[in-house]
Formats: sequence, C-alpha cells, structure tokens
Amino acid sequence: MRNGDSWVRYWRDGGRDLEAMHAHFHDHVYAPHSHDTYSFGITDLGAQAFRCRGAHHTSGAGMVMAFNPDEVHDGQAAAELGYQYRIVHIGPSVVRATLGDAAGDGSAGTMPLFVRPVLTDPVLTGALARLHEALVHGCGDLAREELLTATVVALAERGATRAPRKQTLGGAAQRQAARRAHALLNELFLEPISANDLALEAGCSRFALYRAFRTEFGMAPSDYQRLLRLRRARRLLAGGLLPADAAASAGFSDQAHFNRWFKRAYGITPAVYQRAAR
Repeated sequence: MRNGDSWVRYWRDGGRDLEAMHAHFHDHVYAPHSHDTYSFGITDLGAQAFRCRGAHHTSGAGMVMAFNPDEVHDGQAAAELGYQYRIVHIGPSVVRATLGDAAGDGSAGTMPLFVRPVLTDPVLTGALARLHEALVHGCGDLAREELLTATVVALAERGATRAPRKQTLGGAAQRQAARRAHALLNELFLEPISANDLALEAGCSRFALYRAFRTEFGMAPSDYQRLLRLRRARRLLAGGLLPADAAASAGFSDQAHFNRWFKRAYGITPAVYQRAAR
C-alpha cells in the first residue's frame, strides 16, 4: 500500500500468530493502541517518537523497539523526512513454544518481560533484520524456523529481565545429533524438511541441534540444504538445462532467489556459469 510519501508492506503467517510489516511514514500519527503479541521494531531511517509506560521515547536509525503484549503506545515521526521501520509481531504462544524448545523440556518457564522500550544493541538489530527478511521474502521453512528461534532467544537473553534456559549438547552427543541431521539432509535435500523433522531425527531440541550442527559443520542446517541444492543446480546447468529449469529442479522457489544465492556462493550468475562451457 502506498500513499504519497508513505508506503506499507505487510506479511502474515497463515498458521500461527506471526506477522511482519515494513513501512515508511511521513505524516501518519498512530493513535494509542496495543497488540496482543510481543512486537519488535527496527528503525531503518529517520526517527520516530512514541509514548509508552508514561514516558516519551525516541527510536533512531539502528535502534530496536520492544513492546510487551497489551502495552499501550502511540507513534509519529520525530524527523523532518519521516521514518522507515520494520516490525515483527510474535504471539505469546510462539514465544512460549520457542523458549520451551530452547530449554529442551518444552517448558518456557516465566515469560520474558521487556522493561526498556528502546534498545541499542547491534546484535538484536541484526537478528531482527535477518528474521524480517526471511519472513517477508519467501525464505524456506527450515531457515525461517532457525532465524525465529535465534531471534526470540537473543531477545529474551539480551533485552528481557530473565535470561532463557537453553539446552546444549557436547562431546559424542553433539557429534551424533549433528551427523544424523547431516545424513538426513544429504538424503532429502530436495524435500521441504522442517526444523522439527531434523530435531526428531537427531533426538534433541531444534535449538540444541542448530548449535550442534553449526559447531560440527560450520553452517546452519538450512545453509547446508541450500548448498546441496546449489551443487545440484550447477550439475544441471553444466548439462545444458536452462537456469529457470535448473532452479525449479534444484528446489528453489523462484529464479530470482536462485540467482541471488548462486552469485553469493560462486561469485557469478547461473547464466555466466552455463556459458563458460560453450
């Protein structure tokens, strides 16, 4: 949606309480309101001012806004050119399930409380930015779950009053869990494997598996799955298949997504790689 100098893009998960918005506002003034979710925003450009918990706050570029469920706030531009921001709304049930998985026993314990409406933390800014991009730009299910877990845990750990409990593996248990997931990805990398599928195969929580896999293989499970798909696409391109067909046959959702990752991995586009054989 666009209106003069302002525009809004919105994304919503069809199966759970998870939403994201990207917007630029110039004259828009939010009326006092609240959400029934945890809401975390990143100011990208300009600055926005808002009133929350009886005090005035300002979020400038790179800062993170953190609102608890049912926390009333308003909002408007605090800079002449307005402000641009991204925000993710995460339902309490999603936060509870994510922290319960990280704890390894399904129990999230006391839910996190964010006492500072504005946080200056580059780690949280980066985590939220990666999650937002994964949600709105058609990232695969496995990568979305990894980033959702990493972001929720980081927010609770670095911005809330209570650090989350986390299950970790070590030694033989870590190697075994990572290698089981690795073998499943090798076998079914073209399939839409979920984080739950991998955790079930590995015999541990999603969070513990993610950390074990990164420690053992140097990348996240979703990165390894994408690497296997890129290798398959390279073979198909070398065999003469058109880039669009190679992308589809290798499990990529669209050619633009395929082109972007192929260049990031190999430094050239699929078309350049294919022409090199002629």
